[in-house]
Amino acid sequence: MVAHLLSLKWRLLLNGFRRSPGQLVGIIIGSLYALGVVAVLVFALFILRWAPLDVAAAAVTLGGAAAMLGWSLVPLVASAADLTLDPARFTTSAIPARELLAGLALAGFIGLPGIATAMVSLATVFTWSRSFAAAFGALVGAAMGALTCVVLSKVVTTATASLASSRRFKDISSIVFIVPLMLLGPIFAGVVSGVSESASFLIDLSEVVSWTPLGAAWSLGADLAAGNLLASLAKFLVAALTLAVLFGAWHFLLQRALVTPPYAGSTARKGGRLGLFRALPAHPAGAVAARALYYWLRDPRYAGSLVVVPLLPVLLIFPVGQSGTSAPLLVLGPLTAFLLAWSISADVSYDSTAFALHLASGVRGVHDRLGRALACLSFALPVTLIFTVGSVAMAAQWELLPGMLGLAIGVLLSGLGLSSVVSARYTVAVPLPGESPFKKPPGNVAQTIAVQLIGMLVLTLLVLPEAAILVWQLVSGTGVAGWINLLLGTVLGSVLFVVGISLGGRWLDARGPELFAELSANR
Repeated sequence: MVAHLLSLKWRLLLNGFRRSPGQLVGIIIGSLYALGVVAVLVFALFILRWAPLDVAAAAVTLGGAAAMLGWSLVPLVASAADLTLDPARFTTSAIPARELLAGLALAGFIGLPGIATAMVSLATVFTWSRSFAAAFGALVGAAMGALTCVVLSKVVTTATASLASSRRFKDISSIVFIVPLMLLGPIFAGVVSGVSESASFLIDLSEVVSWTPLGAAWSLGADLAAGNLLASLAKFLVAALTLAVLFGAWHFLLQRALVTPPYAGSTARKGGRLGLFRALPAHPAGAVAARALYYWLRDPRYAGSLVVVPLLPVLLIFPVGQSGTSAPLLVLGPLTAFLLAWSISADVSYDSTAFALHLASGVRGVHDRLGRALACLSFALPVTLIFTVGSVAMAAQWELLPGMLGLAIGVLLSGLGLSSVVSARYTVAVPLPGESPFKKPPGNVAQTIAVQLIGMLVLTLLVLPEAAILVWQLVSGTGVAGWINLLLGTVLGSVLFVVGISLGGRWLDARGPELFAELSANR
């Protein structure tokens, strides 16, 4: 049965190369990328063969511990994880739990992550080929460490199977995954700075981690190379006990999963609660605004844009600390306004086939455009004002506040007007409703890029008057220019907002059926 499960996983892996040409190209590119990463890591482990003992021990131990953390955390946030041998699929099969356990554990090595982990783990044997004992210990540690990674991943996925089957959990996890990606630059720079200031910190940390379940298996070769036989035996027991506990936990969770598979259904809800539809005016634009606000609250494709906004101050404060100048902070307000205003440029595309509701109900295009724009404006305007005032306060340049407010308000209102036109005229390839916001959908990529780039260029041209007056204030130092910019940004932005709503509404009335046909073709 174990061999049959391995054969099944291998066939499923090979079938992945028999899909459409586009999917095949994606798999090949991903495989080449993984191969490149593996080659770099293997080369680094080869170089560590001649590094000082403590440096090599720290690199191998901390790297192995990081791999275990990755194998335990990625299943929680990767909504597209490999579920080809999900235990729930075997609920109707009379397979003994022990054989299923062994088969699933070994099958975890069939795939890009498993193969990459196994190859990098085995490369540590060359790192500790300084003696036969050290190489043998590294081989045992690599086998135990790689197996622990796979089993730990299986424990996490089996324990959270019911949770992961929930669409709400998938939506939240995919959005939360954006946070470390956005902060990757500051985090990496901080780690590099800390290591450069105290290089011995990593060595001391690795010694502590080597006695934990995360690093015990990876430190066997280092201890034997240093002649610490008792320490290596003790850490071997820690690694073996960790693996045994994980297997026991997985066996218990697997038996429960086979008897009570996860249920992804939803509970019944009481009707009659109108929510935002009651709070907003009983008008077509008000109904569209309420529907759009529910999108922002419940659809991860929209919420992903909102997660980025609170991280912008962090990303801009970081270069301030590096350069010592507060100039980057001043763009926080206009940048936030630009991102939020442009976020509705694909509103109709995000509707997908649900756009038929707007056509069937006979909503006028101007009401549709106005409702969507007001929904975004209801939270975008307060956030833009707060960020603009806060950035000026942190930079301690209060004389620039009126001019920066004028620019930020002009960008927001002008951008909402332009986005109302763009989304009514063009459709772009976006993830379908219910899909991960990270998914790259098929479609006319060239048109999507052209629409985005040209739209951003047009928006830049529309706010050139506000930008020019702000530059005039910076050069001349006159405070009157700032107040002029505040008035100009508010008035000109409002005019462009109204023009965009009107023009977008007319285009939506004229091209509604064509837009729906394009949306249906994008599915």
